Amino acid sequence: MRKKRRSSVDKGEGAATTTTTKAKKSRSAGRQQKEAVSEETNESVFSVFLRGAGVTLRQDGTSNEIAVDQVVFQKRIQKQLQKSPRYPGIVQEFLTGLESHIEDPESFRNCLLPCVPLLPNGDLSCVSSFQESLLRMLLGIEMLQTLIINTLLEKLPEFMFDGTGDGGLSVPRIIINQLKWLDRVVDSKELAAKLMELVSVAPVEVQRDIITSLPEILEDSQHNDIARQLNSLLQENTQLTVPILDALSSLNLSSSLLTEVREAVMATLAAVQLEDLPVVVKFILHSVSASDAYEVVCNLRKKLELEQCVLPPVLQASQRCLKNKGAAVSASTPAAASSQDSVTLILDGIKSAVRFQKTISEAWLKAIESVDEVEDHKVIDLLVLFILHSTNANQSRRGAERVLKVKVRTGQIQEALLQKTFRDYIQVMRGYFTSILALAQSLLRAPDPCVVPFGGHMYRHSFTVFDSYCQQEVVGSLVTHVCSGVGGEVDMALELLCGLVTEKPAEMALYAVFVKGILDYMDNLTPQQIRRLFHVLSRLAFGQQQQGSHIQDDMHIVIRKQLSSTVPKYKRIGIIGAIMIVGSMGALRPKVKESQNGSLPQETLRQVTALLELVQSSSESSPEAAALYYDELANLILSSTLDPQVQEMIGKSVLDDFQEDFVVDLGPDITGSFPFPVREMYNLDEEESQGGIAINLMPLLAIDLQNKGEQQSQTKKAHKRVSPLCLSPFFRLLRLCEEKQHHGDLEEIDALLGCPLILTDMDIVDKMESLSKAEREFLCTLLFHTINWFREVINAFCRQKETEMKVKVMTRLQNITYLQSLLEKALAGSPGYVPPVANFDGESTDGIIHSSTAPVNKTKKDGSGRKRKAPGKNSSGSSSQLEEGTEAEETQQEQPEMEKEKEVRQGVSLVSYRLFFRELDMEVLSVLQCGLLSRSLLDSELNTKVQEEVLLGPAELVFLLEDMLRKLEFCLTAAPAKRAPFLKVRADKSVGFSHLQQKSSKDIASWCIQLLPALCSHLENCHNHFQTLLSENNGVVDGPATDIQEHQLMSSCYHLLLQVLNTTFSWSGFSQPGQWSLLKKALGVLAGRLKEGVAELNLEQLVKHSFEYLLNFNSTMPSLSTALCLSQLLCTVSERGGKPAAYREQTASLARRFLSQEWLTASGEKERGNKFNEALHTLLHTYLEHVDDILKAVEEIAGEGISELLNASKDESSASWPTLNRQTFLVFYKVLMAELEKAVRKIPGGKISDNMEIQSEKLLTWNLAVRDFHILVNLVKVFDSRLVLNVCLKYGRLFLESFLKLGMPLLDYSFKRHKEDVQSLLKTFQLSTRQLHHMCGHSKIRQDTSLTNHVPALKKSLELFIYRVKAMLTLNNCQEAFWMGNLKNRNLKGEEILSQRSQESEEEEDEERSLLPQEQAEEETLDSDSEGSKKVNRTDDGDQDITDDSD
Repeated sequence: MRKKRRSSVDKGEGAATTTTTKAKKSRSAGRQQKEAVSEETNESVFSVFLRGAGVTLRQDGTSNEIAVDQVVFQKRIQKQLQKSPRYPGIVQEFLTGLESHIEDPESFRNCLLPCVPLLPNGDLSCVSSFQESLLRMLLGIEMLQTLIINTLLEKLPEFMFDGTGDGGLSVPRIIINQLKWLDRVVDSKELAAKLMELVSVAPVEVQRDIITSLPEILEDSQHNDIARQLNSLLQENTQLTVPILDALSSLNLSSSLLTEVREAVMATLAAVQLEDLPVVVKFILHSVSASDAYEVVCNLRKKLELEQCVLPPVLQASQRCLKNKGAAVSASTPAAASSQDSVTLILDGIKSAVRFQKTISEAWLKAIESVDEVEDHKVIDLLVLFILHSTNANQSRRGAERVLKVKVRTGQIQEALLQKTFRDYIQVMRGYFTSILALAQSLLRAPDPCVVPFGGHMYRHSFTVFDSYCQQEVVGSLVTHVCSGVGGEVDMALELLCGLVTEKPAEMALYAVFVKGILDYMDNLTPQQIRRLFHVLSRLAFGQQQQGSHIQDDMHIVIRKQLSSTVPKYKRIGIIGAIMIVGSMGALRPKVKESQNGSLPQETLRQVTALLELVQSSSESSPEAAALYYDELANLILSSTLDPQVQEMIGKSVLDDFQEDFVVDLGPDITGSFPFPVREMYNLDEEESQGGIAINLMPLLAIDLQNKGEQQSQTKKAHKRVSPLCLSPFFRLLRLCEEKQHHGDLEEIDALLGCPLILTDMDIVDKMESLSKAEREFLCTLLFHTINWFREVINAFCRQKETEMKVKVMTRLQNITYLQSLLEKALAGSPGYVPPVANFDGESTDGIIHSSTAPVNKTKKDGSGRKRKAPGKNSSGSSSQLEEGTEAEETQQEQPEMEKEKEVRQGVSLVSYRLFFRELDMEVLSVLQCGLLSRSLLDSELNTKVQEEVLLGPAELVFLLEDMLRKLEFCLTAAPAKRAPFLKVRADKSVGFSHLQQKSSKDIASWCIQLLPALCSHLENCHNHFQTLLSENNGVVDGPATDIQEHQLMSSCYHLLLQVLNTTFSWSGFSQPGQWSLLKKALGVLAGRLKEGVAELNLEQLVKHSFEYLLNFNSTMPSLSTALCLSQLLCTVSERGGKPAAYREQTASLARRFLSQEWLTASGEKERGNKFNEALHTLLHTYLEHVDDILKAVEEIAGEGISELLNASKDESSASWPTLNRQTFLVFYKVLMAELEKAVRKIPGGKISDNMEIQSEKLLTWNLAVRDFHILVNLVKVFDSRLVLNVCLKYGRLFLESFLKLGMPLLDYSFKRHKEDVQSLLKTFQLSTRQLHHMCGHSKIRQDTSLTNHVPALKKSLELFIYRVKAMLTLNNCQEAFWMGNLKNRNLKGEEILSQRSQESEEEEDEERSLLPQEQAEEETLDSDSEGSKKVNRTDDGDQDITDDSD
């Protein structure tokens, strides 16, 4: 047997055969043969050599001993072998002895384990404390290494299936360990082949040991070969995925092979076991290079299906239930935990990759950004964004925040994905809570309203699924948002707190003290926000379960303290808070088995009653406080469901008190001393004369004013003070109580719709001049109260279906418009008058008094300037709106003496008095669904038709549309803008919209879309009206048959309708995917007016038909401002289809048509004034933004239109542009300069790589731009006003800077190939810059700061241009073609400024340059050009001709 083994050693190649033979041979047989055949020579060679080298072999189970250092041992063995006379045969004998020795398993084990140092006489100096195993030391001898490796690998199969032996030692693993980290491997290739051969037959455990050890065994030269084999093995056996990837990640591979391996690994990703997935992901990410990072990450993102790594939510929920009950956890729970652990490990792998490799983080961001569809986004996207945000790199954090905001804004990452992530990956998400909280804070603070709700969802889900620590952090963060005082942030945070209190009252109760802390920061909150805050606190403290009852006492203390305050602001907070507490305490309880008729405990009912009495008693002394109490109670009844006992108690007392305070019986004359004669007015129920009632308004007002003059002590009588201020709020409360109790039926109080008011004869308004100041103010107050009463009456009865009620509502609308016309006249005669407050939840009249007490003309100007609305904002039958808008300006300029008298006759605009009118409910707008009353119907059938159909008059339509527009501007367009201004301004804007604020913008938009058919009908009626007017007057709008008043009203209707439509379609919510169905519905209404069967059309087709429908109205525009509204509406609608470019030509054509049209008022005069100029400015911008070739359009207007104007007489306009005259020149000039400057900024910069064709094209564009600029600067010669100069200086500098930045690089590269073109361009530009220089001189002489402010920056750019041209010539080896001279200071007329003649005019140097190759020819050219100096500059207005440069 030994001979056989020796021959195999001699061959050195029979390792496999020997392995097989030894595998067949049992160890017991080997031991018997060793005992039977004992050849002393062999044994002695092995033993003697070892003993001579310092190693003693032990047979008794103890470790082999070594007396020398292992290096010494190795040298001695090698020396003995080499010096032996039998060398090299002695090597084989030595090996045979070794094989014989290790036949015994115990001896073999000893040889594999470390040797024990032999310490003679306790001397430690000669031997180190640790020694390698005997076999390991022998492997270090090169002449023996290959033979011993073969022997070990032959022995290894004997122990493959033995498992772990005594002491936990695995023999195969120890054998493999002997081969690691050898100083040198003699035959690495052969070793690799043998190891891979072993892998093919070994069991899995041994395979793993061998594979993971490969990088530590083989030399680098074998890494690529072994990697290919491992890659093949990976495809065949997924069980070995982890060890193979571990090995591969430690191998030194070529980039191409690494890519190949990575692609193979990626291909098997779907088949990998979940527990192996983290290793796979880590390998993939750590094996990428910067060039292929994006591609790899994209593939990984697509194939990594985390959704399949977790249990279904149902199973998770059932397991959570078991855990909560303390029951034994089911067998599947470990699987759920391990799946979460695996996902955590995967994310940890990604986290380590993005943290240490910048390219990986950028690739992830880019991969997530590149996803375009909502359904393509996965949980991994959100998780990776949280990971990127959690890393310390600022760039990564900002990138994650930016991408998340963009994705949320475009609707690609939606709340459903967030909910799924929180639901299925609680454990994983918990680890990134800090990032989630930071992102939620950022989103909530974002100025874009589209992303704010997503931040709210992040907060809500965090509170719902995480532990108490996270809940505390969420509540703390939300409280911080509320205390920030920033409008949108506060609103969303309070909304979230409300939602959490409703969904999780028990959990929120733990943090009630946090929320209570907001009470210290209420100064910055609006009334609506205070309502929400007290809603949260009262639900916590006084809700049905009363989990937060520990703050009840604090709440009572705060409310009582504020109610007793004499400061109106704090009393208001007290009233609002008390009513919210009543709402929580008196809420309808869910029925339980023992409750029958009422579930509210008597003690609670007593507390509710006491609190209401407290509020009432504390507000009796102040009519404003009492009115707020009624309004708040009305809001509570409208928005909450109170217990029937509470509802009944409130309703009964309200009805009784209202009748007692404000209603009197008709019949007996009213006695008393009043400023004016008493008369019953506006009675709609005259036929029911018996038993009639009336509203006792004027007597109450007189008594109230009288009481105000008395001492305070006299007002505190037992009889409470009744103020007419409370009339409208009290009626609103009464109406809502009746609606609630009778399910919308108002039969009990319908007499109040038609009953008269005790007023006086309104003819007295025409005699204002003869009244005293007190009488005038009394009359104004009476009118305000009457109008507000009618507004509340309309609020109450607008939803009634009976025709009789509808007619009465329409009549009340007519009463309002008529009374408003009287009020305008009365206010014009009462300068300094402060109206009674109508909205009681805001700051009283701070900031309002100033505008309303200003002189009449200032009030009017404020009203028209602050709101962009049609002339005649609050129009009525007798007000002249267009005259107000157009003639007022002329009057102020030309007839100052007539100003006051004219305005007294006209009346004051009620725009600035809007806050003193009661708010109309959204439901009132349903009246718009009635038809429009036309003149023909009245003429032919008088009132019969009105009785049958209930038609709206033009004045009433204007009234309703104005109110609708204000509401839409506040809700749909003001939402993002509300975040920007200071708090005071924002708070003021919300006054008068209390009811509206309780509705969401989506509700408002939905309501508008319901009204769209009616609005379209009114729009068509207006169109038909003006079309008829044009046909009757042969196309002349101001024909003899034109009724000026009706024309103004219909113009206002037309204008307002277009504004309402534009505001509706401009709503930012339409861009959110969730509202697309609403947008399609809205567009479907417009498209349906033109085409049947719009239900099947897609969004783009709907936009197309809607655009066509609206375009049809362009022929009947009554004014330029209305035409502008139509243009803006068309732009808005075209943008909704996603392809606005398709409508650019039509939009530009329409704007051109409007600009080329002469606009006349109803009286036949040309339109003029500030409003006309503003509309013209915007319309001209619209035209130039949408026209195909802006440079050509600018040249057309500047070259042709203004030339025609110069040749026309003083008051005439340009023939081709009738809107261009001397009054509107500044508007045209400013827009042309601004758009020209904007256009040149969009010209692509010159690149050295551009071919000749592209260079020619860019040069041509710049030539056109410079020519346009030359024409515009040259116009300053004729139009030399300081405003024109200012525009020219400002935009001249900007144009010059753009030329330096974008134009000069083009000239650098184009000079040699297009010398003539470049020379021509610069010479044209030189004329403009010289003119700009003269304007600088003119500005200095005039010492006009508005002009001189532009001079330093302009001169700097002029100098830069000179040297930039020199640099360009130097670059092209033509520096000799450049010379510089001194440019004299001149004024606009070209005259030299003598005071500066002696100064060095360095900053005014002009350079002149010839582009001809001959220097002499160039100088001649320059000399003939003028001054020999060239200057490029940019200016706003230039009055001097550019070609006139004689000096």
